[in-house]
Amino acid sequence: MNHVIKSPIAALCFVSASLTSGAQTSQGPRAGEVPHGWHLLDKTKDGFYGISANEAYDFVKSKNLKSNTVIVAVIDSGIDTLHEDLRPILWTNEKEIPGNGKDDDGNGYIDDVHGWNFIGGKDGRNGEEDSYEGARVYHSLKSKYEGQAIDTTQMAPDSLAEYKMWLKAKQKIEGESQEGAGLDLVMLKRAYSSAQKSDSILKKALKKDTFTGNDLDTFQATTVAEKAAKGGLIYLFRANQMMETTNVEFLQGFGEFVSGEERKAESREKAPPPYRAEIVGDNEADINDRYYGNSDIMAGTPFHGTHVSGIIAAVRDNNKGIQGIADNVRIMMVRAVPDGDEHDKDIALAIRYAVDNGAKVINMSFGKDFSPQKNWVDDAVKYAESKNVLLVHAAGNDGKDIDSADNFPNATLRAMHDRAKNWITVGASGDPNAGGLTASFSNYGKEEVDVFAPGVKIYSSVPGGNTYANAQGTSMASPVVAGTAAFLLSYFPTLSAEQVKDVIEKSAQVPADSVRKPGSDEMVALSDICKTGGIINAYEAAKLAYTIAPEQKKGKKNKRAPKSVLRNEQL
Repeated sequence: MNHVIKSPIAALCFVSASLTSGAQTSQGPRAGEVPHGWHLLDKTKDGFYGISANEAYDFVKSKNLKSNTVIVAVIDSGIDTLHEDLRPILWTNEKEIPGNGKDDDGNGYIDDVHGWNFIGGKDGRNGEEDSYEGARVYHSLKSKYEGQAIDTTQMAPDSLAEYKMWLKAKQKIEGESQEGAGLDLVMLKRAYSSAQKSDSILKKALKKDTFTGNDLDTFQATTVAEKAAKGGLIYLFRANQMMETTNVEFLQGFGEFVSGEERKAESREKAPPPYRAEIVGDNEADINDRYYGNSDIMAGTPFHGTHVSGIIAAVRDNNKGIQGIADNVRIMMVRAVPDGDEHDKDIALAIRYAVDNGAKVINMSFGKDFSPQKNWVDDAVKYAESKNVLLVHAAGNDGKDIDSADNFPNATLRAMHDRAKNWITVGASGDPNAGGLTASFSNYGKEEVDVFAPGVKIYSSVPGGNTYANAQGTSMASPVVAGTAAFLLSYFPTLSAEQVKDVIEKSAQVPADSVRKPGSDEMVALSDICKTGGIINAYEAAKLAYTIAPEQKKGKKNKRAPKSVLRNEQL
């Protein structure tokens, strides 16, 4: 993995400082400017490589098509349920009476009005941080394999797979790549401490506790200390293309990343603490022990899940903040992603919860290098496929080829010797005005990455009720695809999950020029690093969907959405 400071969510979203090589950097917004919402724009009309959302809406209106409500599940860190652009589009479980402490609908989850939290405790506590899966695998199997004479020729297939996974974890924890890790951590801690000191100086100079990078840019420093503080902090804002982000959010993300790196360093010496077990209290070894967690889907300040949800479905045309991609969606938040690596059991059950409660699209902006209970996740993926539910997953931000490097979860159903037909893996594209058509951080793969979608400088909702900011990563590209899928299902409700996948991929637009292979200076065709070789386009997808949904052209009424998804519960 390249040494890049990333967000506290599964290393899939750049919302913290990027201090070393491998990060997407900029000389500042003036050197690489894109407008807020550029990802929705059209190349021909607007000059930006967006998804042509307005053109897509013009098309469906020209065909007199009416929209149906579509439930989109977001498996993530949580959501600001009070946000002005998200509160009206929260999914509501009609069968559940809010706050009565009873499981009114009998699904095993008490008061699951807007979703469920699989990393919370029944006592109301919520899991925030967790260890990394590589450390969990290494220490859990160390006594079994360390120093033992292992004859791999005599091992059963499952045991051999486990042993190879442990060797991979051992190499990651103890390997040569860790030689400079101690120095890197020292430098990171110094940088974080310096940023905190600069922040303290600037708050006094600006006479306010909260300010953005843009505020800092216009501030005229007078003293030597103020000039030094401004120079150091604004460099970090600009390097991460976070000029609209507040100092509070920036330092929080930076601090969480440093904390995560400290946990990684500690994992080389001792087993990670049982963060999740201490709060959740389930039997993690038993997939059938599934009725745990709580109904708190907000759980503090869920930057990541709030940002992702806004990209998909923030209320359109309300003259507030931003425009989501899909105009008739209800967001079901399923909280399963901590600061650290998610657990396979939580992800498997989160998928099943979403499917059982009516989601037709599931966005998954998370990932990791190890998956010790991959069979549980694969079973859930197959279950979603059987129920005609589309899964959209972020490719990851390590600038690596995931054809050869592990990235979980994925579309390969290992034990079934099959590949999920309801799965889209998404890489992050950009714009020539902001660094190029491919994001330098994005993972790629000619076989494993299906499409690219805008994931650089994406402006969306963040916690605070009426607050918005830029973030970037394949975490942002994935909901662009999920939102487009929801749009298609809203206007073409008879399409299957596999057909929606097919439409999105076949309508992807292939760039005429070469693109930069992420993590390098090599120029290649996008088809060399992506299965379709294209960037998604909602307008082209809508036109293609219209040709394969003949019942729409005959003027038949769209199927009415279930009543349970139409009510907007006011919190």
